[in-house]
Amino acid sequence: METVSVVVPAYNESASIGSLVSGLQHAGSWREIIVVDDGSSDDTGARAAEAGARVIRHPYNKGNGASVKTGIRNADGAFILIIDADGQHRPADAARLVAKLSEYDLVVGARTSATQAGAARRAGNAVLNGLASYLTEQHIPDLTSGFRAARREYLLEFLHLLPNGFSTPTTTTLAFIKAGYSVRFEPIDAAARQGASKIKLGADGLQFLVILLKVITIFSPMRVFLPMSAVSFGVGGAYALWTIVTQSHVTNSSVLLILLSVIIFLVGLVSEQISSLRFESRRP
Repeated sequence: METVSVVVPAYNESASIGSLVSGLQHAGSWREIIVVDDGSSDDTGARAAEAGARVIRHPYNKGNGASVKTGIRNADGAFILIIDADGQHRPADAARLVAKLSEYDLVVGARTSATQAGAARRAGNAVLNGLASYLTEQHIPDLTSGFRAARREYLLEFLHLLPNGFSTPTTTTLAFIKAGYSVRFEPIDAAARQGASKIKLGADGLQFLVILLKVITIFSPMRVFLPMSAVSFGVGGAYALWTIVTQSHVTNSSVLLILLSVIIFLVGLVSEQISSLRFESRRP
């Protein structure tokens, strides 16, 4: 584990950061533990430093994703372990995730449904997991877990796609899967977070959905455009048949819906070609 850098994004997590860093130090011999203090107004940075972490401080709050990117850029290890600072994840599970990197390119600590906080959040995560599983054609049990390990060079490959907000886990999971890397979801139990959550279910849930669609349209556009085209064509065709039977003519609305389906399909086809060219350019 001496080749592994631990990255901990932290914003106002003074209640849990010290014990987390201490727990990580007892869990393994890491190359370094980097705590990115994202402009906290409390003593998060000081407590992390006292516990033995290397602290990098943002001058103001930039977001969880920005903190992760800062940690990845400044890490020295060949592998990166990312863990939230809220005390939700057990440091003892870190070694188990890292051990899987000999076989997998990304290992995600997938929280069991019973240990995810709140019924509303569990329901929201279930919807996102289901949609992501359809779009990627791979079962995804936990799309938003912030506990994950990967090779640093692969994370750097997708760094430009990572948002500054709370959608970094979503983006990295989807990007690794659609790029053809091996992804493992390692079951873990999660504790209740310490302090109040920074995620707003409504606004951030919508942002997760937008990010999900954005990443999929980058890597596999037809998984989005084809269903949209089919729905438009189906509604337009059915409406045309109904008006032929009942009014003996085809309305402009049905014609426009059918034309729209053709346009959406062609846009998806062009997007698919652009996506393929993008990956061709990555190959040595």
